[in-house]
Amino acid sequence: MTTMTTAPAVTADRTAQHAAPQHAAPAPALPSVHMRALLTWLAVYPCITLAQIALGPALMPLPVALRVLVITGLVVPLVVYVLVPNLLKVRAAVLRRKQG
Repeated sequence: MTTMTTAPAVTADRTAQHAAPQHAAPAPALPSVHMRALLTWLAVYPCITLAQIALGPALMPLPVALRVLVITGLVVPLVVYVLVPNLLKVRAAVLRRKQG
């Protein structure tokens, strides 16, 4: 004689874990790809310009490919980790102010 075992019933606790919070603030809308491209350009252009002004004379003896490597090695992390996130925060603050 074989006995069948049944799967445990789903408890209210497990269901409650998946329920949406009652008072959650709406998630901010992500900017469009066009807005992200614009914000990225607004960060990249001044950084590259300033890096060229500051480092151009010192890097002049290097081949072009090596100059670009040095400049982009400095600019890209600055843009990705500092400038674009801050520009996104400023954009969100401006949008909140317009809505409020």
